[in-house]
Amino acid sequence: MSEPKLSFSKVFWPSLVAVIIASFISIIAFFIITGVLFSSLFNFKPSFEIKENSILQVKLNGEINDNQRSTFDVASLDILENSSLSSLIYGIETAKADPKIKGLFIDIGNLNCGYSTAHALRSAIIDFQNSGKFVVTYFSGEMISQKEYYIGSAAKETSAFPSSAFQLNGIGGETMFFKNLLDKLEIEVEIVRGSNNDFKSAVEPYFRTEMSDSSRVQSERLLNSIWDDMCAEMATSRRLSLADFNTIADSLKVTSTEDALQYKLIDRLKYRDEVMADLMKKTGVTNVKDLLLVDFEDYARNKMLENQLLIQADKGNVAVIIAEGDVSRNGDGISSTKICKLFEKVRNDADIKTVVFRINSPGGSALASEEIWREVALTNKVKKVIVSMGDVAASGGYYIATPAHRIFAESTTITGSIGVFGMIPYTGKMFENKLGINFDRVETNSHSVLSLNKKLSPEELARVQGEVDGIYNQFITRVADGRKLSKERVMQIARGRVWTGKDALKIGLIDQLGSLNDAIAFAIKEVSLKNPKVLYYPLVKEDKLADLLKMLKNEEEDADKMNVKGTSLPADLVSYYKEIKKIENRMGIQMRLPFDIKFD
Repeated sequence: MSEPKLSFSKVFWPSLVAVIIASFISIIAFFIITGVLFSSLFNFKPSFEIKENSILQVKLNGEINDNQRSTFDVASLDILENSSLSSLIYGIETAKADPKIKGLFIDIGNLNCGYSTAHALRSAIIDFQNSGKFVVTYFSGEMISQKEYYIGSAAKETSAFPSSAFQLNGIGGETMFFKNLLDKLEIEVEIVRGSNNDFKSAVEPYFRTEMSDSSRVQSERLLNSIWDDMCAEMATSRRLSLADFNTIADSLKVTSTEDALQYKLIDRLKYRDEVMADLMKKTGVTNVKDLLLVDFEDYARNKMLENQLLIQADKGNVAVIIAEGDVSRNGDGISSTKICKLFEKVRNDADIKTVVFRINSPGGSALASEEIWREVALTNKVKKVIVSMGDVAASGGYYIATPAHRIFAESTTITGSIGVFGMIPYTGKMFENKLGINFDRVETNSHSVLSLNKKLSPEELARVQGEVDGIYNQFITRVADGRKLSKERVMQIARGRVWTGKDALKIGLIDQLGSLNDAIAFAIKEVSLKNPKVLYYPLVKEDKLADLLKMLKNEEEDADKMNVKGTSLPADLVSYYKEIKKIENRMGIQMRLPFDIKFD
C-alpha cells in the first residue's frame, strides 16, 4: 500500500504560521517577564531609617560641585556621583535640627573644591557645632592639604592618622608659557584684547615668557586676600595668634601629622579604631557593632529628595537656578540653551515669587553670556533675581550676574575680570617650513578666505579688533547699568582685572558678602514670604535605579581615578583631559577668566 503524499503547500504554510505564532508568543512572554523585572526594579524603594543616638558620618573625599552630577558607568554597572555643595549644606542643617542625630563625624580624605566652597562648608560645620552637638574631624588621608585642614579645623576635636603628610605653607600658583615653543614651531598667534585690557592675562602665555606687572599684581593681591582670610579663621579655631600661624607656614617645620600635633594644629594622633572608641564614649555604647554611623550622602540625598518632591507636588515659590561651569551655547557646563529655558519657565510660573541665581563660572562664550543676560534681565523686571556667587563668577560669569536685583559673594569668590579677548593663530609657516605643506586659494572677493594658514591683513585684524572692542564696550555698559555706576568708573575697575569678593564689595561690583543660604534668606525676606518653599533647578528627581545599584555596590569608588573610554587614568591626567575637552566649546570671542589656576 503506497503512503499518501502531501503537497508542499499543505506542509509549508501551516508550518510557517505555527512558527510565526510560536515566535509571537515567545516575544510576548519575553516582554512580560522583562516588564515584571523592570516593574520590580522601579518599584524598589530602599529603606532609610534613622535610629536614636545616631552619628552622621561625613566622608569628604573627591570633588565637590554646586550641582549634583550622576554618570552611569556601563562597564561597572554603577552610578558615579559627586558631592554637591547644596546637598551637603542642606544635610548638615537638617541634621542640626534632627533629634536622632547626636553629632557629626567628619572623615576627610583627598578633597577637591574651591576655597569659597570650602568656606561655605566650614561655616555650616561651625553652625552645627554651635547648636550644642559635637563635631569630630578625622584626617584619614595620606596627605592633608591646606584646604582639607581649613575645613576640618572648624571642629573642636581633631585627630589625624599617625605619620600622614601635612601641608601648611601658604598658597600659590604658576602659569605655563608657550611663546618659545610656538616660536620653534613657527606658529604665530595674533592677540586681540579689548582696549586697555592689560589685566586680561589669559593670552599672555602665547606672547610672553613671564607674567606682566599687571598680571603679577592682581595674582598676588588675590592670593594674599584668600590666605589672610583662611589664616584668620584657622588661627581662631586653634586658639593661635595670626603671627604664630604665619610663622608656622613660613618655617616649613610642619610636614607631618606629628609636627602638626607638636605645633597644636591638631589635638591628637589616632588610628581609626581609636577614633571609633571615642565616638562610642560620646554615644554611650560599649560595642562597636552598636555604634550607629549614618552615611551622610544617603542622609542628605534622601532628606533633600523628600523635601524637593514634596515641594514640587505642593508648588514651590522660590526658585534656585544653579549654573556651574564654562558658558557656552551647548555643553556640559552652563548651556545658554538650558539656562534660558529655566529662566523662561520660572518667569512665567505664577507660583514662583523670587529667583536665586547661583553662579560658579569663569565665563566663556560672549554670545551665550549675552543670551543668559537677556533672560536674567527680563526675569528681574517681573520678579526679583538674587545672585549668589560660588568659587568664581568672573568675566562672562560676572556678565550674566549684572542685571540682578542684588549680588552676594563669598569673601574668597573670584569675580570681576571685566574684559574681552580673542586669539587667532597663524600656522602657514609651520606647515610650509616644518612639514613641507603649501596652500593655495581662489576667492571672489578680497577677504573671502579667512584661514589659519593665511595671515590676517591689517584690514582684517582691524575688523577683529573692532568686534572685540564693541563687545568690551557692551560689557562696560551692562555693568554700569546693572550696578548703577558711571561708565568712567567701570572703566577704572575693569581692564580685565580679577577681584576677590571682599575687594569687589569695596568697589561696588557686588552688594553683600554671604553664602547661598544668605542669598536665599534675603530673597525670601524681600518678597515677604511667610511659607517659603524652595525649589532647586534643575529639579531633583527620584532615581530608583541609582538607589538599587548603590545598594548592590560592594566596593568603594576610587576617588583618585576615573574611567575614560575604558582606561583607568590617574586624577592629574583626568584633569588635563577635562581641560582639553573644554577647548571644543571655546568658539568665537570669549569673556573668560584671565587664567586657569589651581590652588593646593
